[in-house]
This record gives sequence, C-alpha cells and structure tokens, in this order.
Amino acid sequence: MVACALLGGVTAADPVLRALAHPVRLRMLTLMWPQPMSAAELSRELGISHALASRHLRSLDAVGLVELAEERTRRGGRERRYRTVHGSPLSDQNDGAQLLGAALAHTLQERAARRHPEGRGVTVDAELWMEPEVWDQARQKLADMAAELHDAARPPRSPGTMPVGVTLMAFPMREAPGARTHGERPQPTTPAKGPVHESTDT
Repeated sequence: MVACALLGGVTAADPVLRALAHPVRLRMLTLMWPQPMSAAELSRELGISHALASRHLRSLDAVGLVELAEERTRRGGRERRYRTVHGSPLSDQNDGAQLLGAALAHTLQERAARRHPEGRGVTVDAELWMEPEVWDQARQKLADMAAELHDAARPPRSPGTMPVGVTLMAFPMREAPGARTHGERPQPTTPAKGPVHESTDT
C-alpha cells in the first residue's frame, strides 16, 4: 500500500523514475549489484512471492536498470539471472527528487528498525550554506565513498560479512519561500486599526 501511494504522482512519461521510486525495486538493485540473481533468489531474499519478484524484475529490465547476466538450467527449466547496470541513476533524477526521497525514507525506516544495538554507525541531518566550490568537492567525496562501498559489497550472507544500511541524498536546494536575504531587516508591521473607545472621568 505504501509503495502504491508513492507512485501516485508518476506518469507514463517517467519510466526510469517509475521503476526507481519503489522501495522493493530499490532493494533489488542493491542485491543484484555484487552478483547476478534470479527472480526466485530475489523472492527468497526479500520474502515476497516469485510472481511479484518477477514483475519487479521485468520493470527494472524494461528501463535498462538491470541486464541479463546468465541463463542456466535448473530443475529441468531455464533460470535467468540479472545484475544491476552499474552507474548512478538515482543521482540523475533531479525532477523526481521528492518522489525518490519518499521511497528512500520508506526504505530507511525499515532498515533503521533492523539496526544492530551494538553496531557503530553515522547519522547526519543538515541544512547548510556553503560556497559552490566547497559543495562540488564534498559532493565528489560522497560519490567516491558510495562507489567504494558498492565495490566492497559481497553477495548476501557471504562468510565473514555483515549487512550494512546506507541511505544518502545530498543536493543543493532552493531558498525556502518567504526567506529573507542576509542582512535584510524585517519590514515593520502597521498596527491593526480598530474602534477607539474613549473613557470619561466621573
């Protein structure tokens, strides 16, 4: 139900955004980053039906977010395994930032509920003002860090590994409506005029 609500404002003209703005499909892209996976493998890992996993996988394949990596014979049939096309499609969705933010927030909430009580992490929330060149340097560092983490990813439950949740969305913003520029003084307000009541001494 939550996923359906997130997609309510997406039109058919946004095929990549429609595929990305879904918490389950975002998790599938993460799972298929270090190794190819089939719909059956994804269904077991995500705890969803095989039919639902297949439908999500077809949606990702239709917009080029995943690619066929191999076909193999399994139990008398053919199993197709897909992998995520490496790149940063999330970063390219400027027009869909609000919708993607809602999908990421939903995924973050689920991951936060699974946080290890003794695990060390980093939590940051900030709205900062900085010079453009400082932001460009910081953005590149964040992108490099994300690439490093993805390069270090291993298939789920590989020996010696642990699950780690990472959700990152950093971007320049427009000024808030009605915000004052630096040094601007607030305009004086004119007292509201009302009826004048005169008092008389007795």
